[in-house]
Amino acid sequence: MYKNEYERWLAFDLDDPDLKPELESVKDDDEAIKDRFAVSLKFGTAGLRGVIGAGTNRMNVYVVRQATQGLANWVKTQGGTQTVAISYDSRIKSDVFAKAAAEVLAANGVKVRIYKALMPVPALSFATRYYNCNAGIMVTASHNPAKYNGYKAYGPDGCQMTDEAADVVYAEIQKTDVLSGARTMSFEEGMAAGLIEYVGEDCYEALYQAIESRSVRPGLCKTAGLKLVYSPLNGSGLVPVTRVLGDIGITDITIVPEQKEPDGNFPTCPYPNPEIFEALRLGLELAEKSGADLMLATDPDADRVGIAVRCKDGSYELLSGNEVGVLLLDYICKARIENGTMPKDPVMVKSIVSTPLADVVAAHYGVECRNVLTGFKWIGDQIARLEAAGQVERFIFGFEESYGYLAGSYVRDKDAVIGSMLICEMAAYYRSIGSSIKEELDRIYAEYGRYLNKVDSYEFPGLSGMDKMAGIMQKLRQEPPTEFAGYKVVTVSDYQARTRTELATGKTEAIDLPAANVLIYALEGGATVVVRPSGTEPKIKTYFTTLGKNVEEAQAQKDALAAALKPILA
Repeated sequence: MYKNEYERWLAFDLDDPDLKPELESVKDDDEAIKDRFAVSLKFGTAGLRGVIGAGTNRMNVYVVRQATQGLANWVKTQGGTQTVAISYDSRIKSDVFAKAAAEVLAANGVKVRIYKALMPVPALSFATRYYNCNAGIMVTASHNPAKYNGYKAYGPDGCQMTDEAADVVYAEIQKTDVLSGARTMSFEEGMAAGLIEYVGEDCYEALYQAIESRSVRPGLCKTAGLKLVYSPLNGSGLVPVTRVLGDIGITDITIVPEQKEPDGNFPTCPYPNPEIFEALRLGLELAEKSGADLMLATDPDADRVGIAVRCKDGSYELLSGNEVGVLLLDYICKARIENGTMPKDPVMVKSIVSTPLADVVAAHYGVECRNVLTGFKWIGDQIARLEAAGQVERFIFGFEESYGYLAGSYVRDKDAVIGSMLICEMAAYYRSIGSSIKEELDRIYAEYGRYLNKVDSYEFPGLSGMDKMAGIMQKLRQEPPTEFAGYKVVTVSDYQARTRTELATGKTEAIDLPAANVLIYALEGGATVVVRPSGTEPKIKTYFTTLGKNVEEAQAQKDALAAALKPILA
């Protein structure tokens, strides 16, 4: 079957000149053909993601057109404005795929608002809401290596598409022939017909205003003298991040020159992920030379931001997403209480795999902490619920351990632009009172306990990878561990079964969240182990939270737990 599909593609008059040579280069390689054609990229709530290339299991203009035809069919049943917003980042062919999507939508009579140049995820979410669109499309593969691209679909609220809508779109995609089933017209024809329009300056300005209005100490940065090194990691963050920082008064910004311009090859780091040291290495070297207070980096689609802070001895320390999340929560709460801007019954939201230290800090300030499934759409869902109840101002902050932050309801996805602004404002404030981010983090640990949060990943590449991952998760459920490294399991929370079980008594209670393939083991002494397959990559992720008298004690426990889990996952 896959060979027939390969032959069909080979014989087709393909209008992307890169595809035919690739197909011809694998004509005698059955495994390579199978890898490209045995399956199709699956469209889900995260849209599509895959290696760029020829075939149904690759990201190319034909797969994008097919997906967009499915989306157009769904939009046409929705009423409303019959409009879709589109943005894209710096990845290879992102602009090509964005225009291809616009051409399909226009040919189906669906209006398009597309950014005239690359803009990040939060800008797409904002435009979707600003223009009252039925849907939004963001062409990106986030922080994946350069050979990947993807297609994220958003609903009318600017949040990633719901399961129900994604299922309908996927059914429509399956009815559409990948090579010839999508209607299309030229981009110029769509513009002339008024079906395709660029996003207006008014939308850009409204976005920047919405972000800047979330400053918790307005005006502070103008006099604080913060010295910053920033890297957009060759992605889409440069323009919006520097614009917002400039507006609030941070002007001493050194951009990492090798990572300044958009470049989908990411020549300085094979994995443009601000969680990883290698991606921040050039920025750190520049920070050390210049004596910057802070170094920050946004990922290619600028929805996540990582930082390194200056210590008293002049060295720099990379902070985790959990640490930055807790620091921002503490800063926002303290500032809003001091300034009298804390709403009544404030709410913050985080994912179930993010640090429990946030629950403790939130409780200290009288803030309700809501824990939701992994994926920022679930934080967006909580904002939507507050909005529906006429209480959206209660939402003060949301974060995920994977470096995603949001303060405010103007978008429904994580936003590295507001993350960068608030981190810089926080650094500037602490500098102005003779402290620093590092010293404030030490204060938090001294006050609440030395929590340590670490994430390990196990990769399962190839066509059999998903089956291996499913088998591991099934075995963990069929033969539940009773201890890890001598630490007894007290409770097992199975989010797929939506139950929490006490091992000693067998007592079970329901979990009031949607089903998800996540297992959480609470251990004697307070540590937790989380096991979760990634929703976007062929990986199983393990999250460890340990609590010790000091970091060495917490790290030793984490190492022991990871060693105990390795034989199960390796």
